[in-house]
Amino acid sequence: MPGTISTPFLDDGAKARPQFTLRDTLKLESLTHARLVAGEAGLDRPVLWSHVVDMPDPAPWVPAGYFLLTTGYSWPREARAQRRMIEALAAGGIAGVGLAVARYVESFSKAEREAADRAFLPLVEIPFEVPFARITEELHRAIMAEPYRAMERAEQIHRALMRGASRDATLDDLARILCPLIGRSVTFEDPHGKLFAHCSIDERADAVRRETLERAQTPPELLRALAAIGLEKRLRASDVPVRVPAMPEIGMTARLACPIRLGTELVGVVWIIEGDEPLSDLDHRAAEYAALVAAIRIAHQRELASLEASLGHASVLSLLESEPDQTPAAEERVRLLGFDAGRSYRAAIALLPEEMPLGRDGYLRRDRLATRLRDALHAAGCAQLVAVVLDRVPFLLPEEVDVATILGALGVDAPAIVVGRAHPGVEGARRSYREALSLIRYRKRAALCRFEDVLVPRVLAGDAEARQTFLADLLAPLRAQRGGAGLVTALIELARSGFRMRETAERLGIHPNTLRYRLGRASDILGTTFEDAEIRFRLQLAARLLDIDDRQSL
Repeated sequence: MPGTISTPFLDDGAKARPQFTLRDTLKLESLTHARLVAGEAGLDRPVLWSHVVDMPDPAPWVPAGYFLLTTGYSWPREARAQRRMIEALAAGGIAGVGLAVARYVESFSKAEREAADRAFLPLVEIPFEVPFARITEELHRAIMAEPYRAMERAEQIHRALMRGASRDATLDDLARILCPLIGRSVTFEDPHGKLFAHCSIDERADAVRRETLERAQTPPELLRALAAIGLEKRLRASDVPVRVPAMPEIGMTARLACPIRLGTELVGVVWIIEGDEPLSDLDHRAAEYAALVAAIRIAHQRELASLEASLGHASVLSLLESEPDQTPAAEERVRLLGFDAGRSYRAAIALLPEEMPLGRDGYLRRDRLATRLRDALHAAGCAQLVAVVLDRVPFLLPEEVDVATILGALGVDAPAIVVGRAHPGVEGARRSYREALSLIRYRKRAALCRFEDVLVPRVLAGDAEARQTFLADLLAPLRAQRGGAGLVTALIELARSGFRMRETAERLGIHPNTLRYRLGRASDILGTTFEDAEIRFRLQLAARLLDIDDRQSL
């Protein structure tokens, strides 16, 4: 594309454009009627000063960065010599050539224009009536004023961003402040490409930016390309902006990436889109100011999040561990975090593989685990009801959400999780928490250990608490019914007889039809059938446990 120079990956802090360029020079009033006829791709060459030279071989007399002004009176007339002269001027690094036309020379020749286009050397034709003295005076004044203008603009940007910071502006606010000030599209992202905030100067955007804004995430192909050039490593080691060149193969124009740092930690990146004009020193300063203010904002957000998490942890733990007479106060606090007393919750406990007491690193790992759990719950659409205590991170999960989903979201280094059953309301949450606590000794049994999965093994192992829970789960629904004692007796005797109906009726001294009626009611209440092998096993186990209890009571 005309006007675009393919630039290599710049060093950290390198400036993509100097303070004053030939592009700026052509905007001077004295050059209003000047005409660029070749070398458009070099318009962003630096202009340090100007020099008037009229001799056949001007190259040795014009320093690099100078704008050469000439009448062309002594220039060669033969095409080969003209090409050599233009090539020599370009090799010397001059900013461009201004030729007064058409007193002595009608215009730049075709050979000169072709050579200048190849060398990216701008050729400008200036009406002969415009005095060189007027051009040099205006140009030198502009060059001398440019640093002060840039300082003033930088100070304006700095003040605007700092005002935003003092008014507790969000990152979106900062993007909207910065974007019009520098006339560039701006994006704030985390180190992994997740979109924090953005603002666009116009509707134009390359393919990468469009996808980033649509998905709120940098596209995977760009992340891979940036990893290939080591950008993240450079940003982590740098305190200044880094220019990323255009990558047309993935639809990306050039950008400036400035690290947002908190101490030695990289917490984000400010991206400034280059657009049609190369980035200036002012853009670099603006990116650094924005990164500083963003770091202040992120630090403030972290502090608030930490305080909120601490209060939330205390509230959830208070609910799970409070006594019944303390329930109203605890429930009020946890309701503000999203707890719904009308729903059923499972209590789960994520267990750190740490020795007690925890050291500093252990506390940090526990806090990071709590943060990951909060993020996983948020992603699952749940209230973030998380607590921390000792080497554990308890949390509450609505009945309809599978805890395996949360475990999967924690990744390959997920901790062991023990889970109670779902129960309704505040008391149900506390009951589920007690169930989860009872499983801690079984933490090595599986990465995910559910209360119902290990209840029978615990009973068989002689766990008295498990035995009591097992019997209550099986028989309490029957005992709660009218005539419930008779239903329980019928079931237990059926199990003791090996599920033989006639023998059971004889033992109970009732008619077989009466037994069938009672068993039908029990089946409806328990929601099962007594032909199922699992329920038969549980009933026989219950019968043996009751026999043991009867013998122990004698």
